[in-house]
Amino acid sequence: MRTVTSVVVSNIKGGVGKTTTSVYLAAAAVERGHEPVVLVDADRQASSAEWLETRPIEGVTVIEAPSQRTLTRAMGRDDGLVVVDTPPGDERLLQSAAGAADAVVIPTRAGGVEFSPVLATLELIPARTPRGVVICAARLGTNDLEEAIAWWKSQSVSIWGVIPERVGIASGPEARLYREGLNEYAVVLRRALRGKR
Repeated sequence: MRTVTSVVVSNIKGGVGKTTTSVYLAAAAVERGHEPVVLVDADRQASSAEWLETRPIEGVTVIEAPSQRTLTRAMGRDDGLVVVDTPPGDERLLQSAAGAADAVVIPTRAGGVEFSPVLATLELIPARTPRGVVICAARLGTNDLEEAIAWWKSQSVSIWGVIPERVGIASGPEARLYREGLNEYAVVLRRALRGKR
């Protein structure tokens, strides 16, 4: 019996916080008692794998899967929680991951230029798959953030999280995981696992 849950982190645009979101979701999953937790790095740049090689997270196993074949195999596990960090711009790989996902988390930033890539990403996700936007590196209390939240709500797209700028979108392997980030991403994970629409 398959008891694995797969959460895909995706946006066809790069530089929006996919790797940071993936690493924090995996760490939050371990803290919440999920096991095993596997972080699948489907990006050829292997940013998630590099991050966890530099700063391992106890309880998280990393699998590099930069091709459709290796990704399908990595997501076909029989138990545990799988978090998939997808590459930017690879629509075929994104569609394959989203097709096998139990939920899709779409990191983005506040601002009008960010809407189009998210809308294009949403089109690649099967209609039955729960999905939610996470606004990363958010400058709390700004007009851009408030306008972005209002716009997503007008489009009937769930917002699963607003991650403050201080959590660090581009912190990467040299930075530690912040408690605030773990707490914020634990909320995102809970919403993804519940499949909130």
